[in-house]
Amino acid sequence: FLQGLLLAGAVGFGASRARAQSTIDSEKLLTGASVPDLELGNKDAKVTIVEFASLSCPACATFHKSALPTLKEKYIDTGKVRLLMRDHPLNDPAFAASLLSRCSGDNDKSVKLQGVLFSTQRTWLGGADVLDRLYEIGKQAGYNREKFEACISDQEKYEKLLKQRNHSTDAYAIRGTPSFFINGQRFTGDFTDQEAFAKMIDPLLKEAS
Repeated sequence: FLQGLLLAGAVGFGASRARAQSTIDSEKLLTGASVPDLELGNKDAKVTIVEFASLSCPACATFHKSALPTLKEKYIDTGKVRLLMRDHPLNDPAFAASLLSRCSGDNDKSVKLQGVLFSTQRTWLGGADVLDRLYEIGKQAGYNREKFEACISDQEKYEKLLKQRNHSTDAYAIRGTPSFFINGQRFTGDFTDQEAFAKMIDPLLKEAS
């Protein structure tokens, strides 16, 4: 990566000291991000889903293609649920993609670009030319080569992403992506099945009504 974007050995996972708790204090969870979460939905929604995802993760791409559209239509767009997308990059390509997606500093643009990166994951991920392939996506977002290189070599933002990833691994026992917490409760169902989410979301909505 450009100028040794990722420090040698820095992206390796340390041993997590956290147990896989079924419930995490919501306030700690919602304030535990070093990089602002990307948001979808009503800030005042009664139910908040925190998604930990890596842009290089095929299962994460599957969630965004399969379950998320229905969740968005039924719960997020209706103001019932807020989704917080927290980057949890697992490898070099994921870090580069996260840095690119967040370069604009605009939530809606970043959400849209992450959607593009998930939907086109198979076309840019893998091989020695990942950066060239990401650049082609960056061009579609309006970035020239100079801007693109500045985006993916932002060391300060990279270090914040790394800190966030390591903190989430340790504090919340995030051992794979995608991982979800719904109002602080760990989601253990099938993330490709919207009905599995509904089984957790609907009772929380009833409690809040």
